[in-house]
Amino acid sequence: MNEDGFAVTRRAAMLVLAATPLALRAEPAVPPEVGAELPGARLRGSGRMTFFAMHIYDIRLWVGDGFVDYPSSPLALELDYARTLYGKLIADRSLKEMRHAEDIPDDKAERWLDAMRKTFPDVSRGDRITGVFKPGVSAKFFFNGQPRGEIRDAEFAQRFFTLDE
Repeated sequence: MNEDGFAVTRRAAMLVLAATPLALRAEPAVPPEVGAELPGARLRGSGRMTFFAMHIYDIRLWVGDGFVDYPSSPLALELDYARTLYGKLIADRSLKEMRHAEDIPDDKAERWLDAMRKTFPDVSRGDRITGVFKPGVSAKFFFNGQPRGEIRDAEFAQRFFTLDE
């Protein structure tokens, strides 16, 4: 299956997370990397990504004590994968979603794609990637709780975590 086979996007998942009542969800433990990055972290929403009835990943949106709104407050997205996906394709798909929201000059897109390809690993069932949005600073990524990389580009960070309008 190619990258276009996974049509449901991170942005669509965030919309679902924001709309799902917390009372319908069991509260999971705060992952250590989330707790370290977002003091007082709490679950804001969660959901399941499926494609043609195949479970792709579960997603959780975490916010800290000082959360006001996006994009002025830090947040974390945790993806718990249910199947194998290749890091290169995760990066390619992420750039495609970012370009869908707004045009990105080719030179900038190439820099961002290169950074994501270096940062996003291949994943298998049970692996987790957590992305932390640091407003005006960066996007920091963890793989199975371990630091994987930080893309220190405020525009990249905001575009990566932005919802489609």
